[in-house]
Amino acid sequence: MSALTSESLTDKEKSEFMQQIKQEFAIASAQEMLSKMSEKCFKKCVVRPGTSLDSSEQKCVAMCMDRYMDAFNLVSKTYSARIQREHNRM
Repeated sequence: MSALTSESLTDKEKSEFMQQIKQEFAIASAQEMLSKMSEKCFKKCVVRPGTSLDSSEQKCVAMCMDRYMDAFNLVSKTYSARIQREHNRM
């Protein structure tokens, strides 16, 4: 089986390949973000696990999730811009 190189791909194939990578990255990133956000915000905000969250725990979890989402979005935008720059170099 021959190695796949960027020289052996047409422009359309390169574009489709990059789109597929972006989609796979988005899915993996969303799954990772949800997992990490749940873990970190639960550890930070829920000190006495029970059958429900009290109002201070609910507020803490909501604020933690908002901060985590903001940071995730910034990293995602930066990474997407880098991928786009790399794509434009091809």
